[in-house]
Amino acid sequence: MALEHALLVSLSERPGSGLELRHRFDRSIGLFWRATHQQIYRTLARMEGDGWVSAATVEQTGRPDKKVYAVAPAGERALAEWIAEPGPPEQARSDLAVRLRGASYGDRAAVLDGVREHLAVHATRLATYEQWCERDYPDPAALDGADLDRYLVLRGGIRLEEFWVGWLTEYLERTDR
Repeated sequence: MALEHALLVSLSERPGSGLELRHRFDRSIGLFWRATHQQIYRTLARMEGDGWVSAATVEQTGRPDKKVYAVAPAGERALAEWIAEPGPPEQARSDLAVRLRGASYGDRAAVLDGVREHLAVHATRLATYEQWCERDYPDPAALDGADLDRYLVLRGGIRLEEFWVGWLTEYLERTDR
């Protein structure tokens, strides 16, 4: 997936400025795709040049004008084509897993400290995702369309965090003696 596709999905849900898109990435799309502020702005400029998005200038009081982006017809076509293409299976890459495998050849105590730090991050993220799920989707059985899609992606994020918490907890329980 390219950043362009993540931006097209977000803008299909709701037009927004570069800053608003960055906040969306921090709160939702960041479950599965990371992007810096600079990457988002560079990509939006390229997408605008390619005709995938259009931008309207919005005047602001006491602040510089902002550009609000929306998906253009060419962007709708590009997104639909990309969604229809079969994607490759996800590839798991984890520096942490390599460190865990090599713990016997280095400073195990330092590795265990790192595992504890990762566990705390994943536990916090899991709690946050579960709160979002309860707050935003109190009746998942009633969902359909885009709301169901968003809910199921959030559930995927929850399940990934449950995996990390479970695996790191097991690693600590079995090696931290």
